[in-house]
Amino acid sequence: MKEIIIKPMVTERLTADAEKLNKYGFIVDKNANKIEIREAIEKIYGVSVTGVRTMNYMGKKSVKHTTSGVVKGSKPSFKKALVTVAKGDTIDFYAGI
Repeated sequence: MKEIIIKPMVTERLTADAEKLNKYGFIVDKNANKIEIREAIEKIYGVSVTGVRTMNYMGKKSVKHTTSGVVKGSKPSFKKALVTVAKGDTIDFYAGI
C-alpha cells in the first residue's frame, strides 16, 4: 500500500482553523484521491471525516546568484489536503512527542 499521508501541515492559519472550524491540513501523495485521503485519516487518527478539499501546487523555479555563478533549480510540486473532521473530534499532532 502506498503512503498517502506524507506529513501534517502546522501553520498559524491552519492552527486557527483547527480550533474554530475543525479543519486540518496535510501534504498528501500527488496521486491520492479524496476517498483514499478520507480513509487514511480515519484509520491513522481515529476521527470521523466530514469533508476533504484538495489543491495541487506546482513547483516554483528559483535562481540564485552566487560568487561561483548562477545556480538554477526548482522547488518540488506537492498536493495539499484540507480535512474537516466531525464536531467534537480533534487531531493532536503533538501526542507522540
